Amino acid sequence: MQKSRNRSCFKPPRKPLATAVLLAAIGQGAQAEEAVQPTALGAVTVTATRREAPLQKVPVAVSVVEGEQLERDNRNNVASIVQQVPTLNYRAGASNKDTSLFIRGVGTISTSPGVEPTVATVVDGVVLGRPGQSTLDLLDLERIEVLRGPQGTLFGKNASAGVLNVISKAIPEQAQGYVDYAHYGGGDENRLRFGIGGRFDEHLKGSLSTLWGGYDGNVDNVANGHRVNGYTRKGARGKLEFEPDEALRLTLIADYMKGEDTLPSGVVTRASNAFASQLRPVTPSAHNRDINSDFKTHVEDENQGLSAQLDWQMGDFTLTSISAWRGWNNTQYQDGDRRALLPLTASHDKGTVDYDQYSQEFRLTSPKGQFNEYVLGAFYMHGKSQETYQRLSVNGGIANLGRADYATRNDSVALFGENTFNFTDDLRAIFGLRWTHDDLDYDHRRVSTSATAVTGIQPSTASKASVDEDGWSGRTGLQYDFNDNLTGYVTYSRGYKGPAYNVFFNMQPRDTQALKPETSDAYEIGLKSTALDNRLTANLAVFHTDYDNYQANFFDTVANQVVTRLVNAGKVKTQGVELDASLQATSRLKLSAAVAYTKARVDHFNCPPGAAANCNIDGGHLPFTPDWKTYLRADYVIPLDNGLDVELSSDYSWQDAVQFSLDQNPDTVQGAYGIWNASVALADYNAGWRVALLGKNLGDTSYAQMLSSGGDYIYRSVPRDDGRYFGVQLRKDF
Repeated sequence: MQKSRNRSCFKPPRKPLATAVLLAAIGQGAQAEEAVQPTALGAVTVTATRREAPLQKVPVAVSVVEGEQLERDNRNNVASIVQQVPTLNYRAGASNKDTSLFIRGVGTISTSPGVEPTVATVVDGVVLGRPGQSTLDLLDLERIEVLRGPQGTLFGKNASAGVLNVISKAIPEQAQGYVDYAHYGGGDENRLRFGIGGRFDEHLKGSLSTLWGGYDGNVDNVANGHRVNGYTRKGARGKLEFEPDEALRLTLIADYMKGEDTLPSGVVTRASNAFASQLRPVTPSAHNRDINSDFKTHVEDENQGLSAQLDWQMGDFTLTSISAWRGWNNTQYQDGDRRALLPLTASHDKGTVDYDQYSQEFRLTSPKGQFNEYVLGAFYMHGKSQETYQRLSVNGGIANLGRADYATRNDSVALFGENTFNFTDDLRAIFGLRWTHDDLDYDHRRVSTSATAVTGIQPSTASKASVDEDGWSGRTGLQYDFNDNLTGYVTYSRGYKGPAYNVFFNMQPRDTQALKPETSDAYEIGLKSTALDNRLTANLAVFHTDYDNYQANFFDTVANQVVTRLVNAGKVKTQGVELDASLQATSRLKLSAAVAYTKARVDHFNCPPGAAANCNIDGGHLPFTPDWKTYLRADYVIPLDNGLDVELSSDYSWQDAVQFSLDQNPDTVQGAYGIWNASVALADYNAGWRVALLGKNLGDTSYAQMLSSGGDYIYRSVPRDDGRYFGVQLRKDF
């Protein structure tokens, strides 16, 4: 079992809050100021019910992360927020094509283009069809809403475990802009952003933001002396809003992001004597950050899109239309053998993805204040993925080459509606239903230079198939306002995830059968409360969800190589308790906390034919989800007499042990660990500037973002904050 190791004797678990309080006391003592009166927390508005509503009044478990806070914390994409949201977890991989998100213990682990994610990512109303698309850097971010539990009624596609609802900033009314630059150590990371926006005339306004970023990485390749596990990024996002009259608004959004990641295909932490001898001079260890590779493992990625949203006020009703196209091009190069042994032994891969999706959604939203408040809609999405994957396999100096060309197409049509019946001012009932029809087909062709199976390559083959399914999802429940400061709700939700095909390079005849749709039954009880004159909010959710025909990857052996195979794994269960709280202790001090207990377990596992791992995993942990996870934060502001503000922030996240493999491999368990971050900033908001110094992972804790087995060795994914590092941020508004 892997155990987290602090590389210093410093132990930070109770430090963040104590440090903030201590600094606050020093700041107050240094100024003979009058007593500071507490102020109320700022109101938080969300769109979790497809209409704007206060967070404290929606009958949905929602975590909200502000975009400004993410930027200041050097968290730049959806994968980076998992430390702040205890119920959210992330699967890293050697390519962003291999990544996925988990909510309440459930996510999709598959590289197949024939399976949809379990957690949906929705950006300004547009759902992303493939999980790898959601790894793009986010520009002009207002907030991210993490909707926990099945959200199939209103968000539909890919939302059977939850939704990341990403909302960009509104275009400013007055002309304004900004430029910010950040430099971080521990790999020479630099990020530069520029943005400008405002109103052109009474009918038209717009904004443009750009990004450039680069990071050398924190892993060394001893074969050539290169630093890897880094990235380069450049991109832009433009937004236009046209209002010909008060009843009509058209919003056009275009974005483009191009990047290259030098993620290694795993850093070896444990190996057999034979494999370890081939890695020399690298020494496998739990906190190794060296590789010995003769192949440049990296990923080239392009992500782009266009969308048009029309909002038409028809009296008290609102008709919304969202038309969108997104394109994703991804090329990955991987050193599958993780060694520098050419010309005797090698496994070198190149894979390309060319994905396009088109979507159209219509929604009709009724006015508020009626007995029946409702949202009705229709949705269509077409996705097409064309992929090529080729592998060079060298064994004993004999080379073989395999290449697979495959395509998948998916058409999804849905009708949906959700009603809120206001029986009284305090009591309301919720009823929503969604019908979905999915058409999925694939075409797969593989050619090999060998007529028989060789290491890592199956013989030539070809197949194609199609499937169509109808599915129902929905939600019903009751909500009651006990008083102005306490709201409770109880809901039942039905989740649905469409059929799937296990389409991949070494696809075999037994993979040609379609997987059944995955369904879930979720029960939730929640309380949302405010107190102390709106200075304290505390939201509690208790949930239980049963999944049937759970779609998951399990270990198998293909051509003498361990792979994972997508199967209907059986029945799983996830249940637990979540608490989010915020306290505006004074007008200067704000405290935040979140804690989640998630018991995600296998109820019954259906062993696939030819499995290469232990199938006796009933009662085992679902991967990538610790039982306990917490987040604490303190922010304190010291106003100075000269008009400047000193801003102090500190946060601490902790999680207990996590299993990364469904087969319950004892070598793929990361032990409990905690990460402490802190920052100090000086700002003059009247003059429009801010300078900040950040310290990340101040306890110098090393941990694995992912652990996996390669047969006779274990390898890990090394996170950005695998060790202590510092940075400086500069921002100027104009």
